[in-house]
Amino acid sequence: MIPLLSPHQAQRPTAIALGSFDGLHRGHRRVIAAVSDAEVGIPTVVSFWPHPREVLFGETRLRLDLPREKLALLEPLGIRQLVLVPFDRALALLSPAEFVSRVLVEGLDTRRIAVGHNFRFGAGRRGDAGDLARLGAAHGIEVIVCPTLEDASGRLSSSRIRAALAAGRIEEARALLERPYRFSGQVVKGRGLGRQLGWPTANLRVDGRKFLPMEGVYAAWARCGEEEGGAGGRPLPAVMNLGPQPTIDPDSPSAVEVHLLEGGGDLVGRWLTVEPRHLLRRQQRFAGPAELAAQIGADARRARQLLRAEAKASGEAAP
Repeated sequence: MIPLLSPHQAQRPTAIALGSFDGLHRGHRRVIAAVSDAEVGIPTVVSFWPHPREVLFGETRLRLDLPREKLALLEPLGIRQLVLVPFDRALALLSPAEFVSRVLVEGLDTRRIAVGHNFRFGAGRRGDAGDLARLGAAHGIEVIVCPTLEDASGRLSSSRIRAALAAGRIEEARALLERPYRFSGQVVKGRGLGRQLGWPTANLRVDGRKFLPMEGVYAAWARCGEEEGGAGGRPLPAVMNLGPQPTIDPDSPSAVEVHLLEGGGDLVGRWLTVEPRHLLRRQQRFAGPAELAAQIGADARRARQLLRAEAKASGEAAP
């Protein structure tokens, strides 16, 4: 696995793809490809953490890919290290020229930079890709500006992926990502409400910075592991409930509950990586526990049907 580093730990000299690259869609991968085979420096992705808008405007910016998740995605692209530049108000006050000089030249010994056409940097976002090219040339840095990619629906962007997930359009998000959308969480002890209904669930503690799809009930694949990021083995068919419990406990906070259709034993303390595949229904309130249990049974049958068909189509063993 490639390392996740702070600037002072980075291997130098560097050839960097600079940006947030949240979702690592095809447009992002084009920028990264411009440095992945560089002979002038260590192929590196450089991003800011936290997101500048969190620091400057107090906005919550949930991520499609958390930094440690991104490591496994970057390695096949030829990247050797992911460097997170701590973003604070002092950094935000640097002029474009100061940013290039202090962060890119002095800090990372950069020899090549690749950015997207809409890249902005420096105090007040005054610098653009053209300014970066000019300032880079003054320091002997090669700057590559990659054009924006579009499809029939417009510009490829992380915002489109988030919008699809927020609407429960999992297949659309998958097509934009060109890979499955996943998230992970550690299984924690719950109140046993699912078990009382005859449908025991693993309750996941998910990093609060992770972007999750629309609340609802999903057919999903789940993989189990002993540590974060270590969920391997064959995918297990599952039903996932994302949201509160409007029938049993209407005042409960939103939660992630996963029922493994093939069982799984006591999973407390282990990690589950969940891949939602089909939105089965929105959350709703039922007349009581018996009606809810019957609906969960119907959800499980539908999930098994969908996942079995999916496995068969892909040539994998059906659940």
